[in-house]
Amino acid sequence: MSHSYREADHLPHHRRHGDPPDPRGLPRQRVGITPQMHGRYPDFDVMAGRRHWDEVTRRALVDRVEAVPACRFFTAGEQRTLRAFLDVVLAQDDDPRIPVLEMIDAKLADGRLDGYRYENMPPDPEVWRRVAAHLDGFDSLDPDARREVVARFAEGDLVWKNLDVSRAWGVVMRGALAAFYSHPWAFNEIGFRGPAYPRGYMRRNMGPTGVDPGEPREAFGLDPVRDLRERA
Repeated sequence: MSHSYREADHLPHHRRHGDPPDPRGLPRQRVGITPQMHGRYPDFDVMAGRRHWDEVTRRALVDRVEAVPACRFFTAGEQRTLRAFLDVVLAQDDDPRIPVLEMIDAKLADGRLDGYRYENMPPDPEVWRRVAAHLDGFDSLDPDARREVVARFAEGDLVWKNLDVSRAWGVVMRGALAAFYSHPWAFNEIGFRGPAYPRGYMRRNMGPTGVDPGEPREAFGLDPVRDLRERA
């Protein structure tokens, strides 16, 4: 039974110390995998539609699930620090977790960078190393202390001698979010059906007639349209 979300207790300013919402309020995933096995689309598994993808796309997405690479760029100490940091910023509080650290590590190790950077910032690999150095010991902090450090980092309220903190946050979050949302488990969580090539889209109209066949249905305790009408 999902949380109704009718009241405002799940919103950031109404939660204790701005804690993330408890994902256990969402339905339990019944097919496929999502981070922590909770989500709004419990009967949706993007991998069930893999036959619609071209071979190159299919291999790339299957490998993200089945062929998680070992870390080659980050040291063991950096891995401990950054894994704990990424768990907090991505709210991955329990298994199964998307292997974001390994995906970032592979990108940096292979030199597959984004092709641009801030004028006053070092290349992304060096930014990640400096962030790991400044966060050294983060993994030994208790949960409240971890969230406090992350909040200060996000607000640019830390003083790091050799790094622009606000821009460093932008660099690491760009990498973290790109990795997270390129993984099929994240597709399941947000109800994304995956690449539309070569299948294509069939309906683009607004309303019920605009829903593609096979579009996942959100299993959510609250119908926002009906709720708005009732409140009005």
